[in-house]
Amino acid sequence: MIQSLVWFRQDLRIEDHCALWHARQQGNCIAVVILSPEQWKMHDDAQVKIDFYLRQLTVLKQQLDVLNIPLIIETIPLWQDVPLFLQHVTEQYNIHSVHANIEAGVNELKRDHAVQAILNRLDKELVLYHDRTIFPLGSIRNKSEQPYQVFGAFKKTCYERLSVALPQCFPTIESQSAALKLKSPTQIPSMSELGFEPVNTSMQTLWPVGQGIVQQQLDDFIEQQLYDYHQGRDFPAQTGTSKLSAYLNIGILSIRQCLQALFRHQQHHFIIEHQGQQTWLDELLWREFYQHLLFDYPELSRHQPFKKNTKKIVWRNAHDDFQAWTQGRTGIPIVDAGMRELTATGWMHNRVRMICAMFLSKNLLIDWRKGEQWFMQHLIDGDLAANNGGWQWSASTGTDAVPYFRVFNPISQSKKFDPDAIYLKKWLPELADLNTTEAHEPYAKNPNLNIDYPKAIVDLKQSRLRVIDVFKSL
Repeated sequence: MIQSLVWFRQDLRIEDHCALWHARQQGNCIAVVILSPEQWKMHDDAQVKIDFYLRQLTVLKQQLDVLNIPLIIETIPLWQDVPLFLQHVTEQYNIHSVHANIEAGVNELKRDHAVQAILNRLDKELVLYHDRTIFPLGSIRNKSEQPYQVFGAFKKTCYERLSVALPQCFPTIESQSAALKLKSPTQIPSMSELGFEPVNTSMQTLWPVGQGIVQQQLDDFIEQQLYDYHQGRDFPAQTGTSKLSAYLNIGILSIRQCLQALFRHQQHHFIIEHQGQQTWLDELLWREFYQHLLFDYPELSRHQPFKKNTKKIVWRNAHDDFQAWTQGRTGIPIVDAGMRELTATGWMHNRVRMICAMFLSKNLLIDWRKGEQWFMQHLIDGDLAANNGGWQWSASTGTDAVPYFRVFNPISQSKKFDPDAIYLKKWLPELADLNTTEAHEPYAKNPNLNIDYPKAIVDLKQSRLRVIDVFKSL
């Protein structure tokens, strides 16, 4: 007899899965995944991210088969039609409860409220769990019971709670006694069947799927890179970051698994022994901070700046400049290298993301929302909360953002964090024959240099003064 339905969303794993574990405690269950291509397009999800999702979905289906848990895969273009579909499934299989993990975006919450309403009318229920974050959304509050707007204070409260107890992973799910038969077997559609262009195999090779592969990547990072993480993470030519963000984003890996691995050598107690460990924890907490902000301030899901006075900024309507930025043809090597890395791999080094974002929003004075959208359309780890948070930080429109008068000089950043121009020359082959100094500023000492690389589309000093004046006028 089927007792419950597990609704997988951005959590395609069977290990340490909150909703799946609770559903199995009630008895036998079946699972469902709903593919919504038109909704994904509205949310600007990258094709490489969707391909990544579908490849992991194949793995999830195989894992559930081993557990004798049948998986329904349904394509429903828009979320507005999801409630009626789930009503039909619960009636068809006489299911009384649907279990799922909470998602923080406005459209996601609206969808879940509609599902909850239609199930409640049938004396059924949608049970939601906090699985994507370390702490339940809405639970980190200041002394006035208000959400934190400053990361430092938010982090301090998180540290205090983690010192009491680290969150534990859920036990491994046991196989159901017998395979349950669905009335109609379902298949995983291809990218083209969903209305997307196929992703080339070279891109897929960069991002393998499967719990075992990801767990090994996490273990390797902890053992080999964590100790020096605070130093190596800012240098894009080095293997200094974990590159786990894509796996966290679609839930191949859980945040609890990351914390357990981070404190493995401390017997899973909250003891910070070195700076690399603390720096990575702080990065995980920045992710946490942005998830909580998205939940507490719905306007962030509606393309609104957190600082209301910045709505008055008159952004430049500079189509050619924006196109140069997207194509990696701005004449600023570190910016162009980052944008080309994004196009080629579906990912960009975090330090370079900040440089590219600040260059667009401040030096070019182009609306940060255009850059936010472009990143979402190309990032394999595109996450609304983190992407929005990063862009609003760089543009000085967000909570606890960089002060408006602080404008990264991309040339200085390039020289500091890619001193040998290794990253630059990897992504900008037209600079390969230049010496290190020339690679950072190709035309600085030789304006007539004959190479196939554009001159800078903006004067860095003048554009810095321009954006400072714009913010001062607010």
